Amino acid sequence: MRKNAFKQAIAEGRQQIGIWNMTRDTQLTEMLGGCGFDWLLIDCEHTPNSMADVLAKLQALNGSATAPAVRPTHLNVAEIKRLLDIGAQTLIVPYVQTVEEAELAVAAVTYPPHGIRGVAGGTRSSQYGNVPGYFENARDEICLILQIETVAALQRLEEIAAVPGIDGLFIGPADLAASMGHPGNPSHPEVVEAIIKAIRRIRAAGKPAGFLSADQKLLDLVVEAGCIFTAIDIDAGLLQRSAKLRLDACKGWKA
Repeated sequence: MRKNAFKQAIAEGRQQIGIWNMTRDTQLTEMLGGCGFDWLLIDCEHTPNSMADVLAKLQALNGSATAPAVRPTHLNVAEIKRLLDIGAQTLIVPYVQTVEEAELAVAAVTYPPHGIRGVAGGTRSSQYGNVPGYFENARDEICLILQIETVAALQRLEEIAAVPGIDGLFIGPADLAASMGHPGNPSHPEVVEAIIKAIRRIRAAGKPAGFLSADQKLLDLVVEAGCIFTAIDIDAGLLQRSAKLRLDACKGWKA
């Protein structure tokens, strides 16, 4: 059984610095895996990444010290089953707003009789059937994180956090900003205040808190508030900003 070092680290309150991987290029995933990040999020919600792409990315990170996490397109039991079968151990499920949805997410990552995860004997998750006791022990190494990213979810945060089987809660700033009436502006003072309060509430509820932003001032604030697993940028955004900076540095040649 592969140990989930990321799950253990956030449970122990050790800061885990991560990066969002949205591009489909597995070489980029492999390169990021050698940069020293504690974790890397493979995104399916806002990308064209397919199940085959996710598998290739997990394989690209095999042997890396960077722990992979995967975000499914949405709370979909069948999709979550397939992600687990191809070897994902940490899932960040987007747009969870109710206790019932949280309970469904827990059931989706848990084998019967306590859950509804489908059983298959020869998948990559069990090293193709070579892990003794996989079905009895798999849940111990699966890390389930739910995204809180609407006003409705914030209103139920403590109830969602209390659902057994949840390993962490993640504040999604972009959707939260839109839900609060500030689409495209997660740095709005009202949104920032809500984010900071939410991080503190998650920690007060006894759960690790996570966040993503490229805004260093905001990142410093959320870490100070108690954020434990912190994604500090997005690969596509990093590339775009760097390309523009290099271009701007050379535009004077045209004059």
